[in-house]
Amino acid sequence: MKVFEKSSWIWLSKGSTPDQYAEFTDTLVFADKKTVMNLSCDSDYTLWINGTYVSSSQYGDFEHYKIYDTIDLTPYLVKGNNRIDILVHYFGVDSSRYRKADAGLIYEVICENEVVLASREEVLSRLSPTFESGNMKLITHQLGFSFTYNAAKETDGGYTASAPVCKTCEFFPRPIKKASVYDKKPMKHVKAFSDRHFLVDLGGESVGFPTIELFSETEQTVTVAYGEHTKDGGVRRRIAARDFSFVYKTKKGENKFTDYMLRLGCRFLEVFAEEPIRLDYVGVRPQVYETSLAPYEIKGELEKRIYEVSVNTLNMCMFEHYVDCPWREQALYTFDSRNQMLCGYYAFSDLNAEYVRANLKLISKDTREDGLLSICFPAGSKTVIPSFALYYMLEMKEYLMYTGDKTLAREALSRMREVIDECLANTSNGLIKKFEGDNMWNFYDWRPFCEGTLGKGEKAEPDLAINCIFLLALDSLEYIYNELGEDFPYVGIGDSIRKRVREEFMLDSGVFTMRRGKDELTVLGNTLAILTNVVTPEEASLLCDKLIDGSLVESTLSMKILVYEALLNENTDKYKDFILNEIKKNYTLMLSSGSDTFWETILGDADFDNAGSLCHGWSAVPIYIYHRLGIAKKL
Repeated sequence: MKVFEKSSWIWLSKGSTPDQYAEFTDTLVFADKKTVMNLSCDSDYTLWINGTYVSSSQYGDFEHYKIYDTIDLTPYLVKGNNRIDILVHYFGVDSSRYRKADAGLIYEVICENEVVLASREEVLSRLSPTFESGNMKLITHQLGFSFTYNAAKETDGGYTASAPVCKTCEFFPRPIKKASVYDKKPMKHVKAFSDRHFLVDLGGESVGFPTIELFSETEQTVTVAYGEHTKDGGVRRRIAARDFSFVYKTKKGENKFTDYMLRLGCRFLEVFAEEPIRLDYVGVRPQVYETSLAPYEIKGELEKRIYEVSVNTLNMCMFEHYVDCPWREQALYTFDSRNQMLCGYYAFSDLNAEYVRANLKLISKDTREDGLLSICFPAGSKTVIPSFALYYMLEMKEYLMYTGDKTLAREALSRMREVIDECLANTSNGLIKKFEGDNMWNFYDWRPFCEGTLGKGEKAEPDLAINCIFLLALDSLEYIYNELGEDFPYVGIGDSIRKRVREEFMLDSGVFTMRRGKDELTVLGNTLAILTNVVTPEEASLLCDKLIDGSLVESTLSMKILVYEALLNENTDKYKDFILNEIKKNYTLMLSSGSDTFWETILGDADFDNAGSLCHGWSAVPIYIYHRLGIAKKL
């Protein structure tokens, strides 16, 4: 039976607008047999049966790769009539987590292989009276909208028939299990500045659905700010244009509320009420993608602690796909996820293979006229980081290496070739150029000569990094072709570019500069020259010493994994102590702050004009290094 064969896409009869909350209600007659619901929407949903929360969290997708959930309703049903309520939040504006499409809800209920209920025009719907639509209050431009909920407007009236929606989608089942939702995470510490102002510490980085319980004598507005750290005694709510807060408008008396669509990444929450309240709880209901940690042994108590916190950092950055950071962006990037995937192959008992495959497949479904890959997935942003598009081939190669699964590589082969071909079409004198255009961000690292100029465009000239990262991608793709038993279509191109890189960027000292005629000497650029065999073995040995002598512009935490790989590939015995000592120095600094996750950069929250994340998946690198050096071993 074809999914949704008897169902129709529906929406409010009044039409859709951005940041809109729509409610749908239907009735199901239950005959005490297993009953499941298939459901998909644009953009996110929450499902209740007879007033009990059942499921939420639409998988991030595209119209041509539309994911539906299959939800077992049986435990929530009673004999006879059962009320189904579905809340759908339509984003309607592009972000780093969402590509704009038409609003809509589609579902079917199946009992013993028979469709017993389906979405249709007769389904009653209404504009939510409690969730305020159209506010369009951004948390961050990457993350999307916050919400305002008005408990005083809770009512059961105002429903009318729905309207059909013309949406053409190709449906696929959710490729991974759903994350589990747990009961409230306890408040570890509550500081009451007054009966209107409270600061709550959850005791560590937390990811989940915002939850608040309070008593109020009056109807009033309560604002909740959240963050990973405190500053001057409170949460830093506003950082430049960002606003880390949501609004809850109380009814008189007891108030209990959870929003099952916005996921918070935070440790601290600060509550501001207009009038006195009794605050019983504010925090999150954790949403956790369950993983199985591979049994291991590890040498050293400090190393064990670093390993454990690295694993926790990975887990905090696992939603329906890997995210860079749970607080500020919650977005899937290729480079960030490469670090996360590589560490996960060692940390998790099943290599986390199913989850990794779903991530890589989602990336492959990204479509662009220019043939590159978008900055995030799924994303409506026009911004592209060309170097990140190229790292996709590296993580695809490693997935194939660690899992042996050739099916995904074969499926995504044409998409990978599109990226390579687009780069080859952007050449000058035998070298790949930086990409022109205000939407092209020629970013490599958060360091001088590597940051690019987002939104301002750059001169289309070759540089060291883009050419070496292209070689890294090309070598990865050649490996994939060989494993698939197919002829590699780019024979000789890599050798030609290697030769030109030496001619263009190698100085008499043997060190490489980022641009010809410039004094732009970076650890990352020279690391990439080593990893891509631009240099001879003898030259690589000398260059590795330069990576650690402090004479080059240092790399940030994100790119350390490449540096360590270059050093270990050259001489493990020689550079092992340097690597372990640097990890000890950097990660002890983070641990000493009391953090139970590792940061975006070593500057922590102070970086990026006070917007640095204290939990970032790309910083779980010690897991991989410890296993590679034998400090940690799987049992």
